[in-house]
Amino acid sequence: MGDRISWYVELAVKPGQVENFRALTGEMVESAREEPGVLHYERFVSDDGRFVHVYERYADSAAAIAHLRKFGKSFGERFLAMVERTRFTVLGNPSEELRELLDGFGATYLRPFGEFAYRAVDRAQ
Repeated sequence: MGDRISWYVELAVKPGQVENFRALTGEMVESAREEPGVLHYERFVSDDGRFVHVYERYADSAAAIAHLRKFGKSFGERFLAMVERTRFTVLGNPSEELRELLDGFGATYLRPFGEFAYRAVDRAQ
């Protein structure tokens, strides 16, 4: 698993905000594409548009910190006007600095469970 950090975030979309959130998500994805160290940046929505699940993965804690700082400045206020975080689960071993930032989101931390990991990309190397 190395230094990579991932998280899953469950969001409840506020009434009447799904289309606004869709537009904001487009902006956020375009921004993330330009950030070094962003490995995955995906969103999944329920059929009724009431819930969005976020999956993000970063090369390391430094990349995640840089992303969170940029996100806060560029999108944070609009984001919170449209959705509520219901769960924030972090996978990996975040640095102390990243952990301090994520604690503000009420994050739950899950560390690697031994060396029981397999990724197809590992085989290609």
